[in-house]
Amino acid sequence: MKLFLAGIAASFVFVVAASSAQTTFAPQAPASAPAPQAPSQPGGKVIFSRSIDENGQTTTQAGPAAPARANAQLANEPSAEDAERDAITFTDFDMDVHLRPVEQHIAVRALITVRNDSKSPIAHIPLQISSSLNWERIRLDAHDLTFPVATLNSDTDHTGQLHEAAIRLAQPLAPGQTLQFDVSYSGSIQPSAQRLLAIGTPQDVAMHSDWDEISVPFTGLRGFGNVVWYPVSSVPVILGDGARLFDEVGEHKLRMAGARFKMRLTVESPHGRAPTVALINGHLVALTQTPSGSLTDEVSDITQAESPAAILGFEAPSLFVAIRSLHSGTNTAFWILPENEASLQAWVKAIDTVTPFLKGWLGQTPRSVLTLFDLPDPQDAPYETGALLATSIRPASPDQLEGILAHALTHAWMQSPRAWLSEGVAHFMGTLWVEKQHGREQALETLEASRAALALVEPESPGQSSGQPLAQAISPVYYRTKATYVLWMLRDIVGDATLSAALRAYDPTADVSLGYGRDTAPGTFQMLLEHAGTQPDLKWFFADWVDADKGLPDLSIESVFPTQEPSGSWIVAINLNNEGYAAAEVPVIVRGVSSSVTRRILIPARGKVSDRILLQEKPTQVQLNDGTVPETQATVHIKNLDGAAEGSSSSQQSPQP
Repeated sequence: MKLFLAGIAASFVFVVAASSAQTTFAPQAPASAPAPQAPSQPGGKVIFSRSIDENGQTTTQAGPAAPARANAQLANEPSAEDAERDAITFTDFDMDVHLRPVEQHIAVRALITVRNDSKSPIAHIPLQISSSLNWERIRLDAHDLTFPVATLNSDTDHTGQLHEAAIRLAQPLAPGQTLQFDVSYSGSIQPSAQRLLAIGTPQDVAMHSDWDEISVPFTGLRGFGNVVWYPVSSVPVILGDGARLFDEVGEHKLRMAGARFKMRLTVESPHGRAPTVALINGHLVALTQTPSGSLTDEVSDITQAESPAAILGFEAPSLFVAIRSLHSGTNTAFWILPENEASLQAWVKAIDTVTPFLKGWLGQTPRSVLTLFDLPDPQDAPYETGALLATSIRPASPDQLEGILAHALTHAWMQSPRAWLSEGVAHFMGTLWVEKQHGREQALETLEASRAALALVEPESPGQSSGQPLAQAISPVYYRTKATYVLWMLRDIVGDATLSAALRAYDPTADVSLGYGRDTAPGTFQMLLEHAGTQPDLKWFFADWVDADKGLPDLSIESVFPTQEPSGSWIVAINLNNEGYAAAEVPVIVRGVSSSVTRRILIPARGKVSDRILLQEKPTQVQLNDGTVPETQATVHIKNLDGAAEGSSSSQQSPQP
């Protein structure tokens, strides 16, 4: 995140003159005063560093302080502690953002409200922004504060560092209490892949991953985890420390969910280079352009936009401003570069191919339009938030484009404050499209490709770890991978028609009424499924798979006893075992040479179950699970039966046709 420096107050002079909506934040000064350059980044040294030692332990150390400037006094060591960083939840952002793309410069003044969500009073309020930004001013109750600033090593920003202002309170902030701060900060945001280069990532790969920047043709700021352009409070984490960075990004999104966000944007542009599109938190905002002769030749056009107050979901605030051309399609809006217009028809054709499939599952009318934003370089890593997909509109095969759009378009239909539904349904529809185009086996292979990562992070038992209940999951392996499995299992339990009916009936506002983030109560989706179908009670399923994390089942075929009846048919007695702590309803398939019978059997957690299945010919094989239920080990268990009825052999392999 970027911070505002001391001399930047004057740069807001023109912001005030251009928009009366910003006068509440503006200093009193002549409207014609030119916007001065912000002070350059002070030369500082890292005074707080985290690293992983040779034993795999995270270590911290302090270093020499950098020179002090203005109210931001660079400290010898951080004043805030991790417990205080964890305690802070941001509940309100009211932001004025001023961009000078020619100089890659951003200046921000904001009212931010923070709450102590810990169980103990806290003495400091830590506020962090990108190390390429500098704190200018922080006020509380209309009084200027003096605050120490530490440079922290943290890969939540593309520079690999944050500037942390630690505000010492006259009285500790009690649990549940809030404070509102008036903050100003500024600086330049240029492409930086320092955090990736530091771990040995090839430069071209690193730069195409960390592409956030401010420039005249393109400004893209993806927020916490990429570039910290708004104030946050987070525990410093580094790449290479397991999944801690990704968990911290997810934790940030969970803590931000429910926050109120409002923004006014002003962009100074050279003549004829004004932006044509602006997206705030994935939502298109109307632009107003005002030529002005009072500025320099380099800055002659003023563009303004305002994002009304809205509630953040599970997302990091983002900002995109660019020069692009609009092309509208079916439920889509393309903001595209001229050189990529030749590729547009292939994308439109893919949308037309996928849309009927999505309508069949999710309903005739999406909740919003999907916005496709053309990134500057074909190699730039895609980014999505809500119904925005930022990616290069480049040539690709129909199969590739249809797969991308089956996922992306789902976000236009399915919008939820719950990440496991928002992201999980999009991934689920992507795998269903694979099934439609290439068959069930390939769809299940797509699921299996990510199962190992899920099994690795899941707790072996609820007593070992609480894991991540899907309702409050912060890691993609849960709210994407596990959620996709959960939807596949629900599909097999309740049927396509019932699951589709529940997805169509889903109302995000009903879930919003049950709370956000950590305060989220059990959702409405279970009730929708029970009302839409004949399944009377799904409590066992949601208790083990959604509302709590009980790990994965660990299934096995304990024994099989085939017996031939006088009529010539066979009764196959099967004993099944589940060593895991999550119950699972699993398909059991008994095969003969020319026929098979499938039955779904509920195997309780830490339990055993026996069943008898009738087959009209001699059984040759018993299969437990078909890959739709994730397990700690293999997800397909096969017991091949010998010629003798009593004998059997066991294996874990792909099922026979």
